[in-house]
Amino acid sequence: MKKSSLILFILTSFCIASCAHKSGHNRPQTASHSDNTEMSNRQRSDASSECKRNLDVTLSNNRGDKNKLDGSKIFAKYNTAVFMVFTSDGYNGYQGSGFFINPYGLAVSNYHVFQGTNIGAEQIKLVNRDESYKVAEVIHSDADEDFILFRVNVSNTNHIPIAKYKPQVGEKVYAIGSPRGLENTFSSGEVSQWRDKNLMQISVLIDHGSSGGALINEYGEVVGITSGSFADGSQANLNYAWSIDVVKRLINIK
Repeated sequence: MKKSSLILFILTSFCIASCAHKSGHNRPQTASHSDNTEMSNRQRSDASSECKRNLDVTLSNNRGDKNKLDGSKIFAKYNTAVFMVFTSDGYNGYQGSGFFINPYGLAVSNYHVFQGTNIGAEQIKLVNRDESYKVAEVIHSDADEDFILFRVNVSNTNHIPIAKYKPQVGEKVYAIGSPRGLENTFSSGEVSQWRDKNLMQISVLIDHGSSGGALINEYGEVVGITSGSFADGSQANLNYAWSIDVVKRLINIK
């Protein structure tokens, strides 16, 4: 089945619910949506060598029993590579998650966490730091595969290496994100199924506010971006994440 047909099938059959957490008063019906303009205005001009260095990412291939990590070690190692995201459209506040993939502040989250929000209104809250940070530049955003690649104005960031290979059905995976604003909550589960080339079903517990968080395999490599539920309120734990492969074409792989 082609991607467009699959997504349409999922939308009509399961009613996909995103995991961005909204607070504040309701947006008036007359309020305009300008997310496409805002996103395009924030696109980077791919010119300087400094910008290219900021896109340098090393792929990881730690597969093998001797390289497996238990959940506590994964959390201890990558907890500070995941952060909270606060955005606003002028009427409502939104909270999601994100994570770093290199030491130069290069980060990934869900597109829907930033969709329709005001430029410069976002706040990036890192673990164990009192100050907040801003998005320095948006490198690319994609509504179809629901991701945004951007740089935060911070350096020497802890980061999660990108997995070379997709996880298989049944493999153990771990999520770090901030459901309902509970900063950097850890949960675990398995890959339940691949629903498209880059869309995986997972049994990992996530909730509103987990959007954009990191899905990590048992080798300490990021394999996905936690995004939502196939059926909001379902007791079957039908959650999903986008494969980290969606960003690979946009980075400088070393």
